[in-house]
Amino acid sequence: MSDNLTLPEQQGTAATSSETLLEVKGLTKHFPIFGGFPIKRKVGAVQAVDGIDLTVGYGESVGLVGESGCGKSTTGRLITRLLEPTAGSITYAGQDITHASRRQLAPVRSEIQMIFQDPYSSLNPRQTVGTIIKSPMEVNGIEPEGGREKKVRELLELVGLNPEHYNRFPHEFSGGQRQRIGVARALALNPKLIVADEPVSALDVSIQAQVVNLLQEVQKELGIAFLFIAHDLAIVRHFSQRVAVMYLGKVVEVGDRESIYNRPRHPYTHALLSAVPEVGIEDEDRERIRLAGDVPSPISPPSGCRFRTRCWKAQDKCASEEPPLVQLSGNRDGHLTACHFPEDPTTQRDEDVVLDPALKVLEEHASED
Repeated sequence: MSDNLTLPEQQGTAATSSETLLEVKGLTKHFPIFGGFPIKRKVGAVQAVDGIDLTVGYGESVGLVGESGCGKSTTGRLITRLLEPTAGSITYAGQDITHASRRQLAPVRSEIQMIFQDPYSSLNPRQTVGTIIKSPMEVNGIEPEGGREKKVRELLELVGLNPEHYNRFPHEFSGGQRQRIGVARALALNPKLIVADEPVSALDVSIQAQVVNLLQEVQKELGIAFLFIAHDLAIVRHFSQRVAVMYLGKVVEVGDRESIYNRPRHPYTHALLSAVPEVGIEDEDRERIRLAGDVPSPISPPSGCRFRTRCWKAQDKCASEEPPLVQLSGNRDGHLTACHFPEDPTTQRDEDVVLDPALKVLEEHASED
């Protein structure tokens, strides 16, 4: 298996279907904040995810990107029903699983699996690799042909590990190998959808390409749909066919890989892409969009458009009206943007955009010197 990322154009198209496997509408998760003494009462809520719409087709890979704290991981846990939604709906294969009971979820659990971010804490250190991968089959009462041990050894070989590692413990493996064990565990039940929550962010850069290429090969061979959550835009571009961009609990733009990366319409997406380093392009030749200030608190997000406090195109309308996620004129089918004043469909600019006043003053002084 190659350790290097292939070019996006060389990626397989992987059996993308027009049929929808997963559909999320108005998905919301608010975590209550309690205060007061001696009687605690609800004094507010962290609006981690606040009404997002998202779809994943059969065999499709969808990337979910955004800054840390924007609600990506919470969204993944809501979809896998590790968290109970506050509002909205989750439909999987035509079945509403938003508030399904444990018994109702039983037949669905095996079809929706998750790969966790930290390969060091997601594996039980007291169990052998064989037991870790075999446990999901035992819980779901699955007895594969040839026995569970044979199936586990086949999975280890599939993810690039030695089948003889069956009786080893997690501490005997490197981070990349542990994440491969996590992938094997997710594949044990032949899922139709895998939610990968930043599966390579805790790994060395030299190992990230190996794991991403492994996931890509698995998707191509088995036709599994992926929701790939990450903050690394280069990896998402390599792996995902469609991309959704989140900001402060909201999806602000959705589109196919080419249109998102080459013709972003939302200012936040434009700013994110301007920060991605490119091989062969010097810093002085690149555009830079530096956003002023910090991300607002999800406890009290801004009115209207949540990005308006850091946006260079914000006007009064942005504060009073929340922009809907719609298809703009000039966009291709399926490219949705939530912005009252969208960017031109290009990532090119004549000069740098500096939004922080302090940085602007420093640059002016530097040019004078």
